[in-house]
Amino acid sequence: MTTPVDDTAAGVVGAAPTESIRRRRFARLGAARLGAAGMSAALRRAPRLHVHTDTGTGPVVILVHGIASTSATWHKVVPKLSPGHRVIAIDILGHGGSPTPMGCEYTLDDHVASLAATIRSLRLREPFVLVGHSLGSLIATRYAAERRWYSPAGMRVARLVLVGPPIYLTPSDIGDPWVRARISAYLRAYEFLRTNKDFTLANAAVLGRLLPKGILELTSDTWTPFVKSLEHCIESQTMVSDIASLHVPVDLIYGALDAFVAPGSLQVVERMRHVTTHRVEGNDHIVRSRVARVLVRVIDGAADLPA
Repeated sequence: MTTPVDDTAAGVVGAAPTESIRRRRFARLGAARLGAAGMSAALRRAPRLHVHTDTGTGPVVILVHGIASTSATWHKVVPKLSPGHRVIAIDILGHGGSPTPMGCEYTLDDHVASLAATIRSLRLREPFVLVGHSLGSLIATRYAAERRWYSPAGMRVARLVLVGPPIYLTPSDIGDPWVRARISAYLRAYEFLRTNKDFTLANAAVLGRLLPKGILELTSDTWTPFVKSLEHCIESQTMVSDIASLHVPVDLIYGALDAFVAPGSLQVVERMRHVTTHRVEGNDHIVRSRVARVLVRVIDGAADLPA
């Protein structure tokens, strides 16, 4: 005797799928294939980025630096990871040794498309750990959110690590007046930097001399990628919803002295079940020794993570 099965029986062990269920499954698969095809076409058009470092053997870790910087960001991380991992550091679009395409608006989609084209060119075989710092954390998160089960294994993220992520909610969406005021202040400060070129370049030059070479690189030559990335990626972002959409573990590492991390926005992300937060005392926005040690422990899967 055959037991009738309606549409609500989808997923029940032993239940035969009805015609409507089969149609829906076929539609989902078709949409996934179309999405993958469209994504592949976009990757072919996107310029490949400069691979600054590719060293070591073992599980792959890809490092993506932040705005007005280069892969020198990771100079304290690579030596600690490379004995047990293949470590790949990539310069983001318009920064370091990567191209600066004519007419590029440096949107998050532009950054992600170039990162994806570069990762595809590496021909990886397995999912990897993706690490982003500052703007790189926004790029890495969107990349991970767009690579789902239908993507090739070597294009997918196994674990996402965000270092000093500049997560800012839209002020109008914030109920707490103190948090709303803080976020508004951050956004006004960024707008000031964008609209006062001489002031910003002069201060960047002073700070750059105090840091290792490549940690802060902002000159007239890199001004356009800086201001456009700041406006289109950091000031206007979907970071919270991108993190919420992920189905992989997310580790968020930030320094207690990081002036670019907004505590009110972090609280929203910290409540997500797949997110683990690591606060590092005595560290600012730069990937210094303390943050580097915690980052390596997170990647190596250590349970105890003292700073």
